[in-house]
Amino acid sequence: MLIQIHMLQNYAPSNLNRDDTGSPKNAYFGGILRGRISSQCLKRSIRTSETFAESFKYEGLLAKRTKLLPGLIRDELKAMGVDEATVEAIVHRVPEIGSESGRGAGKVEEEGEALETRQLIFIGQNELRPLAEKLLALYQEYGDKKWKDKKIAEITKSLGPSLPRSVDVAMFGRMTTSNAFKDVQAAVQVAHALSVNALEQEFDYFTAVDDISGESGAGMIGDVEYNSSTYYKYFNIHWEGLCENLGDDVGVARQAVLALLEAAATAQPSGKQNTFAAHNLPDLILVEVREKNLPISYANAFLQPAHQDPKHTLMDNAVAKLDDYMARIGQTYDLEQIDQRAMTTVQDYTLPETEVMPSLSKLQEWLAALLPEG
Repeated sequence: MLIQIHMLQNYAPSNLNRDDTGSPKNAYFGGILRGRISSQCLKRSIRTSETFAESFKYEGLLAKRTKLLPGLIRDELKAMGVDEATVEAIVHRVPEIGSESGRGAGKVEEEGEALETRQLIFIGQNELRPLAEKLLALYQEYGDKKWKDKKIAEITKSLGPSLPRSVDVAMFGRMTTSNAFKDVQAAVQVAHALSVNALEQEFDYFTAVDDISGESGAGMIGDVEYNSSTYYKYFNIHWEGLCENLGDDVGVARQAVLALLEAAATAQPSGKQNTFAAHNLPDLILVEVREKNLPISYANAFLQPAHQDPKHTLMDNAVAKLDDYMARIGQTYDLEQIDQRAMTTVQDYTLPETEVMPSLSKLQEWLAALLPEG
């Protein structure tokens, strides 16, 4: 089963997701420059959202992406009551995890600095204790001298892969270069959000005055680039893949899908929000449920950019384009026969063969009724 989420969301002037020069990200689409929010940015806003925290944090079902694995293992070993010498001997090898290919270990411990692995590792809280226990058992099996002399590849191979039970790893996947962690194929795909309108980048020139010096004129001069765009966002969830990644825990999988829908709608990228406060919710959220694994983005509805006119807003015309494209592609590929669709919208918009729900919570209830229960 495939669950697809489509959104149209207009942002006030903002710089939500910056490139290496500090400019809002963009991309050419249909031969025309568009605003862009990267999928990485959207996924991070979702997995760090209040919605995910409330749903999963206290159940230990959320992961962290970090290089500070050695310190986390040290904390677990100390909590297990392991003596200090053994703890330090074990932790001393942990920065090498992820470096089995021989490309160099992570940071060695220096005064005032934490031990680090060479690569970021996406690890769930519920993986730390089992990993610490396996490291301890292996250290005791080898003995101190053999432990220090063993190649890290042999150690991680002996540990066996750690299988995550974290919702965000199950959804967004994990890839490491270490045998100590099981790679996870993402069950959720997230597209880069693209503006339905042609991009018009603008600059805000600003100055700051020294409050104490008494001098007139600017104590600081700068500028920041920004734009205001209406974005099309697209997500899909492969239900069977999500269940498999969660160890066939259908209850958690159901909870995860509903939380993702809410977080995708309400979580905001954090870029320059203190400057722009562009906290704008989607005007339209469409959910499709399909037994056939046939993902379809409707981004091509906006190959020709949407525009505002005297009688219609940019959002009005974006919805009209989406309406027309859905009807055309649905008829061409007989999608009306395989889809179940529902939407919620701020305005009185309609889409082909689509139930209209009065609120996001009602849309979640509609989706929940279609998800398997076990």
